[in-house]
Amino acid sequence: MKKIQDRKSLKKICTELRAERKKIVFTNGCFDILHAGHIKYLEKAKKLGDVLIVGLNSDKSVSIIKPGRPVNNEKNRATVLSALEMVDYITIFSEDTPYDLIKVVRPDVLVKGGDWKKKDIVGSGIAIKTYSLPYLKGFSTTEIIEKILKGIK
Repeated sequence: MKKIQDRKSLKKICTELRAERKKIVFTNGCFDILHAGHIKYLEKAKKLGDVLIVGLNSDKSVSIIKPGRPVNNEKNRATVLSALEMVDYITIFSEDTPYDLIKVVRPDVLVKGGDWKKKDIVGSGIAIKTYSLPYLKGFSTTEIIEKILKGIK
């Protein structure tokens, strides 16, 4: 199974999954430097359904959200995510938000990290259920980058 899919292929896959009555979970993010917080989050997300789809911010969209980033390019970030057992499919999106992608996926469950309030989660009106999973303190890509930079100086 090829985990990294374009939007058109993903739409077909989602149609097939719904026909099989699979519960689709969707999340999105930058996943720039994968860390234990990401792993715990993705594990919890996967437990909410049968299939976990990750919308991965493109390099361009990451650079708008987080100036000076990404550290790893979108191809490398997608490759790392595809190695994770709990992630079933990944697709890269370039828009400012994943709203159009969420309309294509039409997930049963939409998940974001605890730094998001449920009412602010983009696409929550499309999914049947929306969750803001608890944020794990001490796990932050920005903090990791800052720690590395302090060690270099």
